[in-house]
This record gives sequence, C-alpha cells and structure tokens, in this order.
Amino acid sequence: MSIYKIHPIVMGTKVFDKSMMTYQHGAGVEYTIPIYCWYIEGGEKKILVDTGEMSPIQSKEREAAIGGKIYTFEQGLSRWDLKPEDIDIIIHTHLHNDHCENDFKCENAQIYVHEKELKRIHDPHPLDFRYLEDYIEDVEENGQVISLDQDAEILPGIKCIHTPVHTDGGMTILIDTPSGCAAITGFCVISENFNPPIEIKAMEMDVIPPGTHVNVYDAYDIMVKVRNMADILLPLHEPGFASFDTIPAETGESNT
Repeated sequence: MSIYKIHPIVMGTKVFDKSMMTYQHGAGVEYTIPIYCWYIEGGEKKILVDTGEMSPIQSKEREAAIGGKIYTFEQGLSRWDLKPEDIDIIIHTHLHNDHCENDFKCENAQIYVHEKELKRIHDPHPLDFRYLEDYIEDVEENGQVISLDQDAEILPGIKCIHTPVHTDGGMTILIDTPSGCAAITGFCVISENFNPPIEIKAMEMDVIPPGTHVNVYDAYDIMVKVRNMADILLPLHEPGFASFDTIPAETGESNT
C-alpha cells in the first residue's frame, strides 16, 4: 500500500463572518479563511484534492490573517516542480466555485466528484449561490469527469467517503500517511469545529457543525464519525495549515 505526504497550498482566501464556519457561534467576528489545493505526493500519480481560485487576492493583509503565503495555481504547483498539465488526478471535496476554478487547466487529469455535486452544479438550489457550472463545462466536454455514486478507493491508500455535511455530494478524502490516516474534510470547517471552546463543550456538544449545511443534525453526526476515523484531521479551511509545507511534518510528527 502506498504512503503519501500532503502539501497544503493556499490558492485563495475569503473574509466573512466567523459563524459561516461555526454554526450559531462566533457571529459578528470577522474571519479570514484560506482556500487550499492539496498536493498528494506518493506513488506514480500526481494528485490534487481541489484546485482553488483562478484569480486569488494576493495581499499582505490577507497573508497576515492566515499566517501563510497566497499563490496562484501555477505558482503553487511550481513549488513542487509541477505544471497544470502534469496533474493525473483531481479529487473534489465538492464543487463550490472556490474549489474547482482551475480544473480546466489540468487537461490531462481524471477528475473524481460525487454525482450529487454534478447534479447541484447544473441545477443549484436558490439558497446556494456558490455553484457555477462554467468552471467544469470544459472538463465535462473533454470526458475528464468521473462520477462517483458510492464510497470508493481511488488508488491504494486514498479513499473517498460520502459526507453530505456542507453540500449534498461532499466527499471526505482519507489518505494513508506515515503518521496514520489523514482526513481532508469534505465540508468547510476550521479546527474549532472539531475542538469547540469550553462554553460549547459545556452544552455537551462534541463538535460544531459548519454554518452552511444540508441538515444540521446529520452534519453533527457525520463530523463525529470523521473525527473518530482519522489520526490526522485536516479541516478544509483551517488557517493553521497555511504555513505548512508538508503533512505530516518531515520529522514524522502529525500536525493536528
């Protein structure tokens, strides 16, 4: 079985009310999240989880807010001696625009996505404005998209599990690493969602669902399930990873 390293690359940011991440908690607090493209190194294939924004805002203020540098897609890949055409596989956590804007540049990639995300991006609910089909039309026409209707092992040591927390077709990516199973969450959360402050724990809540969710009760239960199956939790928008080159760290320590 292959063992992988995970390289988080910031390819965008958003600034909004913190309660967009933490349901019924943190309202009125301005918060900046990184938008990641995760390069999965190991084996013969060049693999990305999500592709980030096409034209990210690159400013000192936003980099200070997340504690790391913001790259364009090409800049970020070049850190690992890669170009868009080198990518063999893209796995999508979901298809909100900030997670798939650079797909069209990866002309040689197979792109894995849950079938419910494909349905949503072509027929979004009025409450969810984050889907924009323009970003995947080219790769669909090229026959690059592989639709999943159940949990799947993409390659030995890389599995996708359906976790409809933030969106109907959200997929959490489980990756075998030297320090155990890492989970890139298929839903938009930060570390605080999995490690609530004391006032939340005092209400007997083990996790905080994301501010945007499909069903808040299901979201809570799925989050607990994901937390319990992972040795390394990688919440999809946690700023703490913006300064990391590699997960696990080269010393072998897990960066959780």
